[in-house]
Amino acid sequence: MSSLFYRKVIDIIKRIPKGKVSTYSQIAKFAGNKTAARQVSFILHSSSRKENLPWYRVVNSNGGISIKSEDGYNLQIRLLKKEGVIFNENNLINLKKYLWAPGNIYDIFD
Repeated sequence: MSSLFYRKVIDIIKRIPKGKVSTYSQIAKFAGNKTAARQVSFILHSSSRKENLPWYRVVNSNGGISIKSEDGYNLQIRLLKKEGVIFNENNLINLKKYLWAPGNIYDIFD
């Protein structure tokens, strides 16, 4: 994983606004490698605290929580609900409503 890709991922995650979410695959695509969703997950896991990332705003492509631990899963839901994100009865987010997408991808790296 290149340090440029790492930096882009960090910058994108930091720009996700309150009340919106992004997906691992969307972030990978924006950072320049559409097949690197797992690397995005690794960066989140290894760098969220160090980089002060809003990690909880990143969900899977179904609009669901990917964290396996019950505590982490529930924490992510609580943090998103606190920002106004609504989950359906299956704990999925309506991505048509809450998915963040910058107007122009090049605006991300001004």
